[in-house]
Amino acid sequence: MARPGRTSAICKDSAVAAQGLFALAALAAGLLAGCSGSSKAGSDGPLPDPLALMKQPEQPPASSAGRTSTTYSLDTAGSWSATGTPPTEGDEAVLAKARRELAQDQPDAAHATIDKWIKSNEQTSNALLPQAYLLRADATAAGGNEYEALFDYEMLIKSFPSSPEYVTAVSRELDIASTYLNGTRRKMLGIRWVNAEKVGEELLLRVHERLPGSRLAERAGIELADYYYRTSDLESAAIAYELFQQNHPRSAYAMRARQRQIFSNLGQFKGPRYDSTKLLDSKALIDRFQNDYPAQAELLGLDATLLSRIDESNAEQMLETANWYIRREELESARLVLNRLVRKYPQTGAGQRALAQLQERNWLVQTGAEKAAATGTPTPVPAPPTQPPGDSPKGEN
Repeated sequence: MARPGRTSAICKDSAVAAQGLFALAALAAGLLAGCSGSSKAGSDGPLPDPLALMKQPEQPPASSAGRTSTTYSLDTAGSWSATGTPPTEGDEAVLAKARRELAQDQPDAAHATIDKWIKSNEQTSNALLPQAYLLRADATAAGGNEYEALFDYEMLIKSFPSSPEYVTAVSRELDIASTYLNGTRRKMLGIRWVNAEKVGEELLLRVHERLPGSRLAERAGIELADYYYRTSDLESAAIAYELFQQNHPRSAYAMRARQRQIFSNLGQFKGPRYDSTKLLDSKALIDRFQNDYPAQAELLGLDATLLSRIDESNAEQMLETANWYIRREELESARLVLNRLVRKYPQTGAGQRALAQLQERNWLVQTGAEKAAATGTPTPVPAPPTQPPGDSPKGEN
């Protein structure tokens, strides 16, 4: 058996020999074609052209010769290199030149090149306009003015929604929105000093509207919710996380959204003198989180300890409500709230204080089971209803 190195050398020599044979065949075919063209009139006929037996690929017409696009890719050194044949004329040549200048880190030159072309063709139906708007926007953003680039991105999105560049433009806007929401200020008069967070919010909402259900919409939704959570806008954060779970239930960010929705609701509780609806919502969300992610719930502290603290806060809120009724001398309402508190949260500190108030005022209302437990007498069981006379079931005498 031949060794691998010897086998590769033999294959390489065979390839070189094959290339030489093809070159000789082409030369012979050209000589035969010349002989057939200069044959004498007295011959039996023209010699057969060997090239007719070989179907050569047709050359593109001259009008479309400039439409071959140039593709740039990153090489191993991290630099852009052309991987296609650059067009030499026509509109494609202008766009290829702008792409080349942009790849060579010359955004101003690329902007000037494509801007002149757009001004000459913006009132036409040229099929290259979406690419041109995208190129000019990219050049503007690369030059350091991403806010001005948004105008070209919006022009592309609104005027050419069916073009392949549509999704790319939406993605570019998402990237700009992310930078704005993470603290980047937009330029004005050449200086970055204008807060652009509102612009970032609007852009994220537009991404979600334009590509609903997509990965871009998923990223926009979670980034907007995280922004509200990061800036302590807990009410907006809770709503955003809830909507994210509804729109993307299978997302990789679903667990984080549910966790932060719980914390956002808890953070909205201001104390026992205020509404405790958010505490009740949080308790229900924690129960669901424990059922779906038991291990993560323990790690995040969403366990029985947190639930007991929520119960204590709810009890404090009810006790504060009962004391408010007492201050207003609405004693019946106070008595009702205190008895409800003792039954619902008997193990809490507020529940014990409420029980002491009830006993002091002699307001404690006990159910039948509670009275039986206090006196040690069994609870009477009601007798089954008797059959009224004259209404015996059928078949009975």
